[in-house]
Amino acid sequence: MTKLAALPIALLSVCCTLISPSQAAETKLSTIAERSGFQKTGRYAEVIELCTKFQRTYPKQVHCTEFGRTPEGRPMLALIANNNGVFSAKQAKQRDLPVLLIQGGIHAGEIDGKDAGFLALRELLDNKSPTNPLTKQVLIFVPVFNVDGHERFGRWNRPNQVGPEEMGWRTTAQNLNLNRDYVKADAPEMQAMLGLVNQWDPLAYIDLHVTDGAKFQHDVSVQVYPAQVGSKPIKAGQSDELQQAGTQLRDSVLADLTAQGSMPLPYYPSFAQNDDPSSGFIDSVSPPRFSHGYFVLRNRFGMLVETHSWKDYATRVRVTHNAIVAVIKQIALHGAQWQKWAKQADFDASKLAGLPVIMSYKTDETARTIAFQGYAYTREPSDISGGLMTHYDDTKPQTWQVPMRDQLEVDLAVVAPKGGYLVPAAEAGWVAQKLTQHGIEFHLLKQAQNQVELQAFRADKTSFSAGSFEGHQTLKLQGQWKAEKRSVAAGALFVPIAQPKARLVMTLLEPQSVDSLAAWGKFNNAFEMKEYMEEYVAEDVARAQLAADPQLAIEFKNKLDSDPAFAKNPFARLQFFARRHASWDERFNLYPVLRSDFIPN
Repeated sequence: MTKLAALPIALLSVCCTLISPSQAAETKLSTIAERSGFQKTGRYAEVIELCTKFQRTYPKQVHCTEFGRTPEGRPMLALIANNNGVFSAKQAKQRDLPVLLIQGGIHAGEIDGKDAGFLALRELLDNKSPTNPLTKQVLIFVPVFNVDGHERFGRWNRPNQVGPEEMGWRTTAQNLNLNRDYVKADAPEMQAMLGLVNQWDPLAYIDLHVTDGAKFQHDVSVQVYPAQVGSKPIKAGQSDELQQAGTQLRDSVLADLTAQGSMPLPYYPSFAQNDDPSSGFIDSVSPPRFSHGYFVLRNRFGMLVETHSWKDYATRVRVTHNAIVAVIKQIALHGAQWQKWAKQADFDASKLAGLPVIMSYKTDETARTIAFQGYAYTREPSDISGGLMTHYDDTKPQTWQVPMRDQLEVDLAVVAPKGGYLVPAAEAGWVAQKLTQHGIEFHLLKQAQNQVELQAFRADKTSFSAGSFEGHQTLKLQGQWKAEKRSVAAGALFVPIAQPKARLVMTLLEPQSVDSLAAWGKFNNAFEMKEYMEEYVAEDVARAQLAADPQLAIEFKNKLDSDPAFAKNPFARLQFFARRHASWDERFNLYPVLRSDFIPN
């Protein structure tokens, strides 16, 4: 208990031992989880009730607000809490108070964050100390993000998770995984969340989860962007300070959790090869479809907290609670300075025009050996699966010496346009909606741009996914931007690169970005051939072209001699000539977004 006494924030003793069911029953703001001894979690009706009760009990400190409705008509609720009576984003901005957004239940079966958040919030509100961290920040607590999924309640919704007795479902009522949706923002729930984020502009966004996976001793992982990951700083804009602050935030939370008896990790503990502990781990950089990968593009902190599914529910809620408290403490201590650095990152990002911008990273093959606290295990052939199966003995703790690959190299870097992006009028409507959802600046062109020098991206190779992913046929493009003279009609969108969310703009509109609108298949029509030439017509066209152009005949023969696959492919041979015919669609494989080095009217 000596470590607890040294904590800077005087909270209840729940930091390491949760209150008993009998004590919880005496507290009008207790949860079903507490009253059941953390065997159960409540339904969403409890969230609605508690949101109202918190506001009624602490009217000068808490405001309960609805920020959206789910597809099944349920209210999406947030509790806004602070000791300054600040219940609007305008007030927070006027007072320059950092905003912390903590979110539970994005995967509604992983519901630790809901019960831990209510517990931590109650403690903070009952803390009468003048150093209460709620005096130096605005806390927004969303108990359940995936509300419809939460109400798909069942006993075995998480078969590899210990408790609670029943829990919600991973995906929404539309079967969308919200933690793949931050960029494409298909789900109404995500659009509502982005609206809340645009309104409040939180300095940090904390996403509370529970892992899947193997059995081991570690009970939680904490990842933060921007921060130092492996050999590379994952930056927001060009701000070294914000990257250093993210590293400090992560390391301080890890230190607090360690002091409270946890065994935290700074990386997500997923094996390099499924179900094989000896394969070790790969610590790479998550793309912005994930929460913590998304917020770095807004020049803010994104944190992913993952408790371990094989710890019991009481343990997981305690550890999640401790993580929440640790983050709140750090924002109280450093939030004012970090907010200044975030604004500097906004400024730096708005100056990216003409500079190379890293779009994604990958890990190289360099490995180091780490000590990982696991359990004894065997790998034996299975007569059920026909493959090797891992069996853990969690009565025998064991230190594994396993490889870790965390040395990063640039996977894709793109030079930012000097002016911005032009979205033709035909695509302007839906793209404008998407940009608005992210709070990105743009304007409509009032005048046509006729035969002006722009940059166009033509795909040399297209690869459509064989199946559907999150309701999309995804697309990979190979090609490059090249100067072309093109006309753009009035009504097109211009998206300037000179704005704080410049890196988010590039993520959405650079066609080779892993989470671009193009990668999610939103422009697939541009890469589908619609008009064609019948084979017998193409045959006559080819003979006419060969007769009229001796140089073309030489080029065709050289192609036949140098490319065996081409020589054996009748369709490709005819296409060779069809591409040179006046009927060829010059827009085929032309990405329908252009880049400019100027700012059009």
